[in-house]
Amino acid sequence: MLEYAPRGIIGALTPQANTTVEPEFAILLPPGYAILNARITSPSTSIMQRMRDYLPGTDSYLDQFGVAPLAAVAYCCTGISYVSGRDAEDALIARVKAERGYPLVTAARAITDALNAIGAKRVGLVSPYPDDMTEASIEYWESRGFAITDCAKTVAEPGAFHSIYGLTGKSAGDAMAPLLEKPLDAIVLLGTGMPTLAPIAARVGRGGPPVFSSMFALAWRTKLAADGDEPSAENLAPWLAGEGWVNRLASRNMI
Repeated sequence: MLEYAPRGIIGALTPQANTTVEPEFAILLPPGYAILNARITSPSTSIMQRMRDYLPGTDSYLDQFGVAPLAAVAYCCTGISYVSGRDAEDALIARVKAERGYPLVTAARAITDALNAIGAKRVGLVSPYPDDMTEASIEYWESRGFAITDCAKTVAEPGAFHSIYGLTGKSAGDAMAPLLEKPLDAIVLLGTGMPTLAPIAARVGRGGPPVFSSMFALAWRTKLAADGDEPSAENLAPWLAGEGWVNRLASRNMI
């Protein structure tokens, strides 16, 4: 047992300028887990090209963890799955498990597992991406068997340092608002870099379609992987109800 991680160490592969992954993991994960972070990098200024660059470097990113006794690793970048496709994503997950002995959880597979757990088919998206990435995301979700019936786009704040990482929870909530009245089985706020916890917390207990995000699904699914548990509606329900994490969010004066 480790001093600061009695329930396990979770590795996080995080895009180089992403400022959201570590704070949202700290809020979402229950006590007893520790996050060990490694940065994934690309010299490109194009979001699509960065997504293409990241996947081939996965082993070098994982090597940064050295001999740390990881319970699971979270790939904190939803976009890599869009550009690589479901088959390459599934192959990577299987290979890492076989070669390194720990589960690798991608953000897109975590979302897929969450949607399947609640039986969602008609899905609305909130996208922080440029148009080409948004289209690639829709193609990916359709390849996983979901019908994307609505897609709203966020608007960056004036002067934001980054088109995604500079967004606010209010940006995500404003974009989501029109989807709440749609006949949807779920609403997914995409992108691990877009802050999402405040607008999700605001929907807890208010009815309507379940709302969650890339980081929300990734934290839930990686915890399950670290514990050796499988996804289900029963173990997702407390997360959707805000159990634990909403109080941690409130304690930081975020809601």
